[in-house]
Amino acid sequence: MKKLLFLLSAFVLFGCQVNKKTPKKTKLIVGIVIDQMRYDYLTRFANRYSENGFQRLLDEGFSLENAHYNLIPTFTAVGHASIFTGTTPAEHGIISNDWYDKFEKKEIYCVDDSQYQTIGNESRDGEKSPYRMLTTTIADQLHLAQNMKGKTIGIAIKDRAAILPAGHTANGAYWFSGGKYGQWISSSFYLDALPNWVNEFNNSKKVDSYLSSPWETLYDLNTYTQSIADNNDFESLNKGEQTPTFPHDVPRLKTENGNYSMIKAIPAGNTMTVDFAKATIIGEQLGKSEFTDFLTISFSSTDYIGHQYGPASVEIEDTYLRLDKDLANLFQTLDTEVGKGNYSLFLTADHAAVHVPAYLQSLKIPAHYFQQKKFKTFLSTLTKKYFHSDQLIENISNYQIFLNQDEIESLGLNKNTVAQKLADEAINFDGIYKAVTARSLQTTHFSEGILSSLQNGYNQKFSGDVLLIPYPATLSRGRTGTSHGSGYSYDTHVPIIFYGNGFKKGTSTKRYKIVDIAPTIANVLQIEAPNSTSGEVVSEALQK
Repeated sequence: MKKLLFLLSAFVLFGCQVNKKTPKKTKLIVGIVIDQMRYDYLTRFANRYSENGFQRLLDEGFSLENAHYNLIPTFTAVGHASIFTGTTPAEHGIISNDWYDKFEKKEIYCVDDSQYQTIGNESRDGEKSPYRMLTTTIADQLHLAQNMKGKTIGIAIKDRAAILPAGHTANGAYWFSGGKYGQWISSSFYLDALPNWVNEFNNSKKVDSYLSSPWETLYDLNTYTQSIADNNDFESLNKGEQTPTFPHDVPRLKTENGNYSMIKAIPAGNTMTVDFAKATIIGEQLGKSEFTDFLTISFSSTDYIGHQYGPASVEIEDTYLRLDKDLANLFQTLDTEVGKGNYSLFLTADHAAVHVPAYLQSLKIPAHYFQQKKFKTFLSTLTKKYFHSDQLIENISNYQIFLNQDEIESLGLNKNTVAQKLADEAINFDGIYKAVTARSLQTTHFSEGILSSLQNGYNQKFSGDVLLIPYPATLSRGRTGTSHGSGYSYDTHVPIIFYGNGFKKGTSTKRYKIVDIAPTIANVLQIEAPNSTSGEVVSEALQK
């Protein structure tokens, strides 16, 4: 009897193993990042989205409704690096778009690399690489898992948004060279010459068609009820315009506004990005081999438009209604070329944005403009008063203070003492809400709240000696247009939607972190997550 029970148990056990369903292999991963997309753009404009764009992802994918950045600063380079590495600046090393390099004693740009040359034209726009990003991306891990087989391609109008997501082992990354060129280019870091399909796209001069018509609203202007009046005091003007209103006469304005660079700041830039993404899918035959490919697409024009006009503008509403159609076009190409069910996709944003502070002030909502020059003078006065020197501060940028170590040592001072005094006094300056020294971030663990985000954005090797947090809704710019960079919810709350093979339909209101995307994709692919991942798998989004 015992023997019979043992045999039955073994049969059930091994029978289950034999019949266990093997997950369908994903042929292509598509990572979509929309630059400066607030979560509420999904809900504010929902009734005007088509069923084939954003709504398709919401209906058939898994949406995280309470996903946030868990780091400061919320800038483009930082966001893209954090999404694809699954970790924060504390580990991946991209602490801003530009930052002060305390070793080289100068401002640096996140992807500049003079070791490499431009591939595609004679400009210096292609002297780039991802070498400042110190960890792997999920795309790197996919290459490693497949013994460097399969293809990884990154594309975006912005160089950093194409380069950082694709990682260190990409087969190619392409970005847009504006000005007099109007071409998609790359770097010798990736290749020696542009592929034929890129040359064909450039030689077609299709870019001229994107700038040949005025930017008019997609629908009747009076139907844009989710926006404030088209003519208002809170939006920036293009050169040559008298009012920030529709229609924007692109053919007339482009000469004064950067020529081909103007496409960055109109919705046609998103359309061009989709057209180039389609050319990439077809030209590289993505999703056609036995190996899994990875395509990263970042839509940059939403950020340029958002900076100029702000979240409440008709321009933003129209941009997202047009982007919805562009996404539908992209999804149709993926269905046709790769096959619905054969690809996995996620859509998110590199950061969100605050309403124009001047607009908030007009509504009696607290908002502020930070006076950088006055703050610099304030700090100089402090160092003279307490340490008898106005040479103790080497740089002030990105709400960070870098101290002059040589001057401190020459005066026989202690750096931590100087930093703590500046932190203690900085909060007395109007506009500074919190101030923390690097030493505090090294020795104290902040488990939640905005100081936790600041700590996640602090890199011991590269960051400053005092880190500052301004009041909510504070910008350092003129009174028109908007920006981002803080750890407040208007900058951190972004969409995250998983769609396609490996994911189920549904929603979640649980609070997730941006760094959870990479390990979730790694789980779907059954590969190792990036080598410094700090995120967690979003298990409730996965098909079981």
